[in-house]
Amino acid sequence: MSIWGSLIGGMVGFSLGGPFGMLLGSLIGGKISRARSGATGNFGTFAQPQQIFALSLIVLSAKLSKADGQVSKEELVAVRDKLKIPENEIDKVGKIFNKAKEESTGYEPYAQQIAQIYRNNPNVLEEVINILFYIAEADGNVSQSELNMIQHIAQIFNLNQSQFNSIKESRKSSDKLNPYIVLESKPEENLQTIRKKYLKLSKEHHPDVLMSKGVPQEVIEESKKKMRAINLAWDQIQQLKSN
Repeated sequence: MSIWGSLIGGMVGFSLGGPFGMLLGSLIGGKISRARSGATGNFGTFAQPQQIFALSLIVLSAKLSKADGQVSKEELVAVRDKLKIPENEIDKVGKIFNKAKEESTGYEPYAQQIAQIYRNNPNVLEEVINILFYIAEADGNVSQSELNMIQHIAQIFNLNQSQFNSIKESRKSSDKLNPYIVLESKPEENLQTIRKKYLKLSKEHHPDVLMSKGVPQEVIEESKKKMRAINLAWDQIQQLKSN
């Protein structure tokens, strides 16, 4: 079973506070024990990091699909295909997606809970933003309302503007990206300063590091694109500085 098939049954019995706990509780027809920590809650001591990340993606993708006022077929296909959800597990994941899409709760409480869970792993939060862009791009265009929502989620995650801009810029094709934005740098900075930023980013966004923090294998290919953009940006800056 892939990570997607374990999202409902596999998490029953965990202590799920906050909006995620309420969402899953409504799906299984009963209450999941609430954490005592209050409104933000947590996913419990024994919840698997991969399950937490996968659930976060499904719920935020459902909220994002409504950002421009309509749910396009392409966006629904993206959630299925781009997140590599097997056909035999579509129904299970679809229950979560549809429930999150139809409920009145906004995306903000979910984003706040995710931010709390990954407060010590901002690189994982950046990867959530990266994959939300991936979903929004499914119909060929990221609408202004989708962009606004993704940026607001990044703010809830306490990501700064440079981090957000780097993620957004990394989504561009190699011939269009600005290498300085990708590496959160400025053209006037010397090569040694930029190299330190490159080494930091390449370490934080290495696929092995992300997987160790809970990013599932099913979406790691998209994470590798960010890593390739970081390496490409460094190569381009070295060439620019040598001229």
